Amino acid sequence: MKTILHMTQAKKWEQAKILGSYRADSLDTEGFIHCSEASQIVKVANRFYPNQKELILLFINADKVKAEVRYEEAEIGELFPHIYGELNIDAVFQAIAFESGEDGLFELPQEVVDLD
Repeated sequence: MKTILHMTQAKKWEQAKILGSYRADSLDTEGFIHCSEASQIVKVANRFYPNQKELILLFINADKVKAEVRYEEAEIGELFPHIYGELNIDAVFQAIAFESGEDGLFELPQEVVDLD
């Protein structure tokens, strides 16, 4: 199973479970949902979401995503997975709380470490 990760607000995920699919704001503004590999998630979180609370981390089985998943280069020169469409919630096999620490920065959760 190929696992990719996505950060979102807990309330958005709760709404998605009721609706049956998940749409990130970036799907409307950029045409895709931003995701990360396990090795990229903390770097992304600390760059774009410092001091954030009430976030969750979605563990997505990329093989079950109905929309197209493309790996594309970001401005930092790495390839990141992007989902080109709504995320079907049955592709998400785990969701965990993901909040910054006292210093405002994120650390790699044990659940992500355990993916390897």
